This record gives sequence, C-alpha cells and structure tokens, in this order.
Amino acid sequence: MDSIVIKGGGELHGQIPIAGAKNACLTLMPATLLSDEPLTLTNAPRLSDIKTMTELLQSLGAEVTSMQGGQVLAMSSHDINNHTADYDIVRKMRASILVLGPMLARDGHAIVSLPGGCAIGARPVDLHLKALEALGAELELKDGYVHAKALGGLKGGIVDFPFVSVGATENALMAATLAKGTTVIKNAAREPEIVDLAHCLQKMGAQIDGEGTETITIQGVDRLNGATHPVVTDRIELGTYMLAPAFTGGEVELLGGRLDLVGAFVEKLEAAGVSVSETDKGLLVARKNGRVSAVDVVTEPFPGFPTDLQAQMMALLCTADGVSVLEEKIFENRFMHAPELVRMGADIEVHGGTATVTGVEKLKGAPVMATDLRASVSLILAALAAEGETVVSRVYHLDRGYERVEDKLGACGATIERVKS
Repeated sequence: MDSIVIKGGGELHGQIPIAGAKNACLTLMPATLLSDEPLTLTNAPRLSDIKTMTELLQSLGAEVTSMQGGQVLAMSSHDINNHTADYDIVRKMRASILVLGPMLARDGHAIVSLPGGCAIGARPVDLHLKALEALGAELELKDGYVHAKALGGLKGGIVDFPFVSVGATENALMAATLAKGTTVIKNAAREPEIVDLAHCLQKMGAQIDGEGTETITIQGVDRLNGATHPVVTDRIELGTYMLAPAFTGGEVELLGGRLDLVGAFVEKLEAAGVSVSETDKGLLVARKNGRVSAVDVVTEPFPGFPTDLQAQMMALLCTADGVSVLEEKIFENRFMHAPELVRMGADIEVHGGTATVTGVEKLKGAPVMATDLRASVSLILAALAAEGETVVSRVYHLDRGYERVEDKLGACGATIERVKS
C-alpha cells in the first residue's frame, strides 16, 4: 500500500484549485439512469470513488466515458440491461445505494446489494427504503440485497424523515421525479449537494420546488431528457485546504472557494484566529498571530458544522491555546483518528461522542495509520506543522476523496511525497 511522507515545518504560500464535489458527483452520476438521453457532468473530481461509481453504472448497462483528464463524464443510459447492483462493486462505496431510486422509478424493479464504505459507524439504509415505500415500492431484504419492485410505477406520496439524511433525501428526490403525482419530502436535507442535484434534475425536465429548504415538493413527469451540468465545488476539500495555513502559517488562496458553502466552518476558523477573505478567484486564508485559540465544535447537518471536517478541525485544535470540546452528532465511531494524533503528541480524551482536546505547543512526527477518508487527511495536515517526519500509511482511503494531495500541498511549499508500495 502507498504511504505519504511529510516533513513538518515551514509556512505555506500559494494557490490550491478546489475540485468538484465528490459527494455531489456520486449523486449526480446515478441520475443518468432516469433518462435514455445523455447526461454530461463537467468539473468532475478525479477520484477512486468516481471510478467505482463508473464501474457500477457500466455493470448496469450505462455508457460512461471519461474525458478531459477525467473532469468531464459523458453518460448514457439508453440501454439498461441489468437491474442488479452486485455486492462486489457496491461493497466498496456507500453511495452505491443511490442507483436504487432511479432504477425503480424508471423501470419498476431493482436489486441492490447493501452498501459498504468507511468504517465510521452504522449508516443504515432504512430511511432510503421507507422513503421508497412511501412512494409505493414493495421491498424485501434477502441475502444481503434489497429486492425492490413497483410494477405499476411509483406514485407520489409524503416522505417524512424522522431525522435528516442526505443520502435518503437524494434517493427519494430522484425517485419522485418520475412518480405519478406529487411527492412532498419533509425534513429534507439542505446540503449544497442536494441543491446541486435538484438543479441538474430541473435541467433534465424535473419539476422540483423547495430545494435547500426542509420541504421539497416534486411533481412527477413522464420522462426526463438529457442535460449538461457542472458539479458544485467540493466544500469538504475546500474546508480541508483552508485549514492548511492555519496549521503552518503563511497564506493560501483557494481557487473556486465560496463562503456560502462553508459558513459555519468559517465562523469557527475565525473564532480560532484564522483570517478568511473573499478574492476574485475564491477565498484567501491566513493565520493571524501565533497559535490558534481553542474553540468548541458540534457537528450538525448543513448549514451547521460538517461532520466531514471534524477530524481536520480536531487536528488543528491539538496545537491550540486552551481546551476544546468536539461533539460528534452525525456518526458514532468517528474519533478513530484521535489515537493516531495522540501518537504525534496530542492530548485527547474521548468519551462516547465527545472529545476533549487540550492544546500542546507542538506535535511530533510519527508513523501513523489512516482509518478512514477524513482521518487520513487530518493526519497529513497535522504532520505539516509537526516536528520531524511523519509517515501516513493506508492512504487508499485518501484517494477516495482527495485528488493529488501531495501535488496541491507541495505546490505551496510543503515537503510531502507519496511513496509507492
């Protein structure tokens, strides 16, 4: 397995281009299954998860062509000849469940394996299934697969989520576009990726109102057409690289960055003593003076502080002046990076869903192991400011969500390289 080697010390200066959002692209790609006309995505990220979704769609009969170095995905689902999403592909990535709603809506039947992904706690698909049942689907769980059918077609209904779920909202939204009648999704997720999906579906001819709010209304149509759509900026990659100069000092401009995507995160950064300002090209970030200040963080659904930036923020607070408390409210078991940060000299105590971080003057380089996608990049960020050399192993997690990390940070002055196994 590859590893990333980082030698800490030295400020960062320069520009980092922010890619299209992984989580948005993985949602937009299954939308091709809703139409027999071409769907083209621009600004696509070049990640292993995108390759996995490509493999899954192709296994169902869709045509997916990667162009312009992977930043353009041309897709066509005019000949869907397989309605079984196989375990061997689905197990690699949780987003695979998002083919269920589109296939069911278009053709009235689908068999989809229960998904895999990062080991950050139980992320059940029950809300996905209840949403589809509310639209008239008949479902059966058998041998690790969801067997779904709606032989007369899906019908509009009320989908009322007991708590916010991004994935379930996405599945329900796509399925409802071709359901007969009106569907109302209550307690819907409000994330930018949901809004981006809705905008793409609207270009394809879907009738959707209320995206970005807690209530989304969809009037089903008979068919959807093709479209070309740019993937929204990746707010998690954006937030991750915004943290880099907060660790090291210096000044970095994030090309394509938007404040509206990271509002709650920016509030915490500024409270910690990090300057964020808008430029003509994106966002400019710099640490104001000396050590950052301790802040408390509670992860919440958008527009709150993102769970996908919690590990990176914890790493920063390991060297803050004071004591910080981080409360994880989205996923259990998402503090697996804490023991690895402790190996680097951090002072962290974890009790259930709460972590107490007492800042230290300096972290020290050490061999550490990535346990999931966001944990992996948090260790790389911590290593940028640590004394000595840090080796981060099991970085295949990293490649699922970040493209060319070593190149992007290296271009700003970081001493970082990938070592092939």
